[in-house]
Amino acid sequence: MSNDLLARKPKNIRELRPYLNLVKKINRLEDTYKQLTDAELQAKTAEFKERLANGESIHDLTVETFATVREVSSRVLGMRHFDVQLLGGLALTKGNIAEMRTGEGKTLVASLPAYLFALEEKGVHIITVNDYLAQRDKELIGQIHEFLGLSVGLNIPGLSNFEKKEAYLSDITYGVGNEFGFDYLRDNMVQSPDQKVQRDYHFAIVDEVDSVLIDEARTPLIIAGKDQPSDRLYKVCASAIKMLRADEDFTFDLELKVVNFTEKGISKCEKVFGVDNLFDLEHSSLFHSLLQALRARVLFDRDIDYIVDEGQVKLVDMNTGRIMEGRSLSDGLHQAIEAKEGLVNTDENKTFASVTIQDYYRMYPTLSGMTGTAKSEEKELNKVYGMGVVQIPTNKPNQREDFPDMVFETKEAKNDFLRDEIRRRHKKGQPILIGTTSILKSEEMAEILDEAGLDYQLLNAKSVEKEAQMIAMAGQKGKITIATNMAGRGTDIILGEGADELGGLHVLGTERNEAKRIDNQLKGRSGRQGDPGSTQFVISLEDYLFIRYAPDELERARPKLKIDSDGLVTSSNVHKLVTTAQQIAEGMHYQMREFNLKLEGVLNKQREIVYELRNTILETDDILAFFHKQTGDLTHQIIDSFFNVDASPEEMDLKPLEDELNRILLAEMTLDDKTFETVDEVKDFVEPYRKKHTDAFFAFENDTEIVKSIRGLSLAVVDDVWKSHIDTMNQLKEGIGMRQYQQEDPIQLYEKEGYALFESMFSRLTFEMASRSIRFIKRKIAAREVARKQA
Repeated sequence: MSNDLLARKPKNIRELRPYLNLVKKINRLEDTYKQLTDAELQAKTAEFKERLANGESIHDLTVETFATVREVSSRVLGMRHFDVQLLGGLALTKGNIAEMRTGEGKTLVASLPAYLFALEEKGVHIITVNDYLAQRDKELIGQIHEFLGLSVGLNIPGLSNFEKKEAYLSDITYGVGNEFGFDYLRDNMVQSPDQKVQRDYHFAIVDEVDSVLIDEARTPLIIAGKDQPSDRLYKVCASAIKMLRADEDFTFDLELKVVNFTEKGISKCEKVFGVDNLFDLEHSSLFHSLLQALRARVLFDRDIDYIVDEGQVKLVDMNTGRIMEGRSLSDGLHQAIEAKEGLVNTDENKTFASVTIQDYYRMYPTLSGMTGTAKSEEKELNKVYGMGVVQIPTNKPNQREDFPDMVFETKEAKNDFLRDEIRRRHKKGQPILIGTTSILKSEEMAEILDEAGLDYQLLNAKSVEKEAQMIAMAGQKGKITIATNMAGRGTDIILGEGADELGGLHVLGTERNEAKRIDNQLKGRSGRQGDPGSTQFVISLEDYLFIRYAPDELERARPKLKIDSDGLVTSSNVHKLVTTAQQIAEGMHYQMREFNLKLEGVLNKQREIVYELRNTILETDDILAFFHKQTGDLTHQIIDSFFNVDASPEEMDLKPLEDELNRILLAEMTLDDKTFETVDEVKDFVEPYRKKHTDAFFAFENDTEIVKSIRGLSLAVVDDVWKSHIDTMNQLKEGIGMRQYQQEDPIQLYEKEGYALFESMFSRLTFEMASRSIRFIKRKIAAREVARKQA
């Protein structure tokens, strides 16, 4: 082991000690493994698998497998794992997050635990932030695993079912997290088991884990189908919303990004549309469209959240600043934005299936990850995913210098300083990376440099591959690069010749982000692998962070602030204000994620039950027996439901009950001319018909056409009723948001009312399964009878 690493005495040496002991053992094997031939190294895979079959655990094999992978990597790629990379790999084997600085070679780290867990032959998923990185890493690191006899697959959008299956059957599969999640949803919409592509979950390594599990966790994965929207309704709603006034007709929670109508606003909308009560169930679609129009007006800003390009609304990824081609918002929100912009409405996305990022990743028995920044979010990562964060020391001592923030009173003063600072550093040839919080801000920065006559590279590439190439060049001498903070993530910036003598890459942040973690990601672009470098944030009190999250704190602090003639705030307590604003922002985002996770948890439990039912229908060998078990008590349920009032059976018209029962029974009966005194008498009368129905039903067990149709019809009913239920639950969620302001606990309300809706949905599902299938069988019997007579 590198004495240098131990000499530096990392702060978390106690936490690292068990891993350091394993690194020593791996290093002791290095000379022995160097003596092995290629064939002997390749034979290790079969040996390890045999030992697993004989009762050893993967953790018993950790030291030897890591030594094997290190030696193979040296031979195949010419890349030998550093001790710190072994440390990172060991942390991953325990289902932890390895926090490693930019440039420390996280891609190579993943090769170690991926090989170890792949030996169990249950599949390993390595998840990257985009397709380009997935393909790059698969082609590079995959060479190690293929040398050792393992198969390596790539899961990207656009593959055929056969190609997807091949990818998932591979020992190790690279891909983007969203695609794995969408495949899970699609697998629960198939019509036959052989259409499924995934197998059971086993072990996942998530690269840039904080981005995937925290930043992207605000938006669920949704599979939607097209529905023709009411173009006129959206336009009328957009017009109606324009007339409403903030605070008077609607409220806007700036921190939580939540909008709601006031009583006065509701009354105005009711008057415009001529309805008595907007909350009536019959008006739920209108209320939904109005609420989406209000969200479109207040929550979505052009050129920040979306752009309009050739008559189309295109969404902007707030994490990367890139256009999300082909993506649209669901449940009419996209159409509401189109109506706001006066555009023709596209087809509306109706949710067919959805899952949150959190619920998807929690299905992996062992989940691990890597990133440069996760410690600040350890509490959330541990609570939601059960993952700890292990900070891995750098391979070489860090030489980067992080200058304190420069805080200006106004944006104008800030921009003046930025222009002069960039000109000064550029004059000596130092490479500069300018980090901005959005596409709009990056274009504003570009205008400032245009006025200053400075050449720069603006990172707004259409493809991630081109973006990665551009960001990699940012360390060249004399280069100025403007980028959104997350652009080109996963790509190292390597210093060009002579750049180190000029101080290395200088990173300039033009605004503090809403999370300190993202600031640290930007800083981490500089000073990779012991390179020189420097960072500084140049901000103003007019920045979005203060206006949105700390307006009151800023107002209280202003009178005490000292400001020099250049507009620079010289008071030291201004840094505390920056920290406070960021902590408020982080707290708000955490609350939103926690609140949404609790709400989605209700739907997730329901989804698990429905998917389990669906899989049983799909895979059971005896669909008739299962179908009969599901629907066998339906006659009693219908009778109980029909008489759930005080009225006696003899006082009631039994024709509706007769019609309902005949829809689910093959043996038809007549109740209309009968007299019953009690409900039990009705049940006793129906019982022989139930038995006749059962006998007639099971007579079809060898009729392949009817058996196949019952399976297909049952699946169709589950899908139709579930889609409708998702819609209902989304509308309930909107209503719950409104009632939050009436001092009722929204989570408890959603759980209680969601459960009642689910029970109702399940009853409807069972009845529809029975009625559709029995109707089909009756028609088939009638058609066969006609054919028999004609013959």
